[in-house]
Amino acid sequence: MGKGAQRDWKAGEVGILTFHCSDNFGAMLQAYALKRRLRAEGAAADIVRYEPPFLTGRHWLIPYLPAEGPRGWLRSAAYAVSGMLRNLRSIRSFTARRSSMRRFRMEYLVDRNQPRILFLPGLKKLSYRCYVVGSDQIWNPDITFGLRRAYFGDFEARNKERTVAYAASLGGGALPVRYERRFAELVRRLDAVSVREAGAVSCVRRFFPGTVTAVTDPVFFLKKQEWKKAERLPGRENYILVCVTETNRAMAEYVHGLSRETGLSVLELRAGMAESGGRFPADAAAGPAEFLGYVDCARYVVTNSFHAAAFSVLYEKQFLVFAHSRVNERIASLLALCGLEERLCREEGGDITAPVDWPAVRARTAAAADRSLAFLCSSIAGRPE
Repeated sequence: MGKGAQRDWKAGEVGILTFHCSDNFGAMLQAYALKRRLRAEGAAADIVRYEPPFLTGRHWLIPYLPAEGPRGWLRSAAYAVSGMLRNLRSIRSFTARRSSMRRFRMEYLVDRNQPRILFLPGLKKLSYRCYVVGSDQIWNPDITFGLRRAYFGDFEARNKERTVAYAASLGGGALPVRYERRFAELVRRLDAVSVREAGAVSCVRRFFPGTVTAVTDPVFFLKKQEWKKAERLPGRENYILVCVTETNRAMAEYVHGLSRETGLSVLELRAGMAESGGRFPADAAAGPAEFLGYVDCARYVVTNSFHAAAFSVLYEKQFLVFAHSRVNERIASLLALCGLEERLCREEGGDITAPVDWPAVRARTAAAADRSLAFLCSSIAGRPE
């Protein structure tokens, strides 16, 4: 938004409830962008340190998953034991990664003096006027182990007037049927709703009585030069970067071929314990700042990660996206927004060297970001566009 469109924000007005506490590149970078953009617009915006064990537990030395019933308890116990053994086998990388994540979180996302809130009742102590829930997969029950009230603003707090969902994601274009009744109850607690995937609009409209808007991921609120301020450069350049959210043999074979053809080395970044299956050298200790540096210095990016694709666009890299086995709606939406649908590979690889009209892509993403920011600011202020 231009300066003339800025709102008269009040101190302590906006509290952001998102996945900032997850040791995940994309989760932390979208939180950074949302907070930074709102503050640039004049809002006194903070990320609320809501850090529940159902989100943070999977990153502990002895990993934790919520469980119900005997079968769930057995599954949780097996996950804890196998995860602990895995983490101990790679304790140096585990410790370094946790340190990298925490360093970025404490430097850019949260106030060290703000108390951590582990459970829903703790949100009652907050005093923000408006809460922004999202972005990220806050409505994906597979990630949050059911639908969580906090991410619908379903809690009491002093001074609370509004709750706005910004770029909320179901993880796909629809919600599993068993969650629909609960979702219908919770989504009505919101004052304004926007989703990240265009394909999810029709699904959410079935349950929310107001307008449902498709908006861009907040990482597009910042330009490349703004992102460079937060990056840590790797001390090397001109390589093929592989960013992995799940094993993909076709992607790994493509990267091997691209490396042979170009003579470029390969470096792999992973989401959690995911591996490409290509046995590439990997930096298992990287945090969000290192992730940005690796994207910046890469010649090519090959990925099945939404945010690796998004930052390939922001940094104007030659890239290809290989389809995820389950979650492709958000990647497809992103590429359609950019006019880069041909960059999505279903089985075989494409032409990563094909020229891209980057000025046209910049214009499209900038226009989408402007529209999205207008929705966000007007929704927070209670004056719909």
